[in-house]
Amino acid sequence: MRVNLSGEIALVTGGARGIGQAIATAFSENGAKVIVADIDVEAAAKVAAELPGAEPLRMDVASPDEVKTAVDAIVRQHGRLDILVNNAGLNTLDHRVTVEEFPLEEWDRIVAVDLRGLFIVSKQCSQVMVRQKRGRIINISSVLGIVPARLQCAFVAAKAGVINLTRAMAIELAGRGIAVNCVAPGSTVTDSTRDLFYGTSAVMQANVRQLIAHIPMGRPAEAMEIAHAVLFFAAPESSYTTGQVLSVDGGWSAGGFLRDF
Repeated sequence: MRVNLSGEIALVTGGARGIGQAIATAFSENGAKVIVADIDVEAAAKVAAELPGAEPLRMDVASPDEVKTAVDAIVRQHGRLDILVNNAGLNTLDHRVTVEEFPLEEWDRIVAVDLRGLFIVSKQCSQVMVRQKRGRIINISSVLGIVPARLQCAFVAAKAGVINLTRAMAIELAGRGIAVNCVAPGSTVTDSTRDLFYGTSAVMQANVRQLIAHIPMGRPAEAMEIAHAVLFFAAPESSYTTGQVLSVDGGWSAGGFLRDF
């Protein structure tokens, strides 16, 4: 997919791996100058080193002070910020339990990054964009923010919050030249999920069969397929699109199943 992002300054949070890395790569390939932000700045530096003109930046999205320092540095160096992709996020791995047993500490950890952190970064970056009278904010939610799953109450709540926060931001900022949209990925192959989808253990294979049964296309997404949806919202041609949620989930949220019942 080709769009003209020449000269655009784009900040991608959680850009050191997975979907964030794919987004940073797609933006760079389409002419943007990408700031690869991540709490793991060494991993961000490795990604940035592979992208012409890209820069690594340490950012803990859960820290208001760190976010402000990082965004101020971007503006000092580049004079503006054109695109923000709020991709940083996490989920629970060790606490797949029902709501009455879900640890409050785990709830707070997830919501602090997936929802509160997204708000913190958006607040800081939107101040820059309001002064510029232009900008794009693209939030990464999840299909589970649309169709909830069991045993992930904090994640599904946070990602559903991202969707309505996107809409609220869109109607508040539309009159000031800022478009705000959301991409909701389904199950996606990344370095951290590759063993889940392609592991050889019987347990892994059983889990994958159950997961894939919910995806009409019968496979997980590749990270670059998510990045292409983000590119659509970043494209100059998408200037009249705001407040929208684009599901990239192989049909999951449409309600279809591969199996017959």
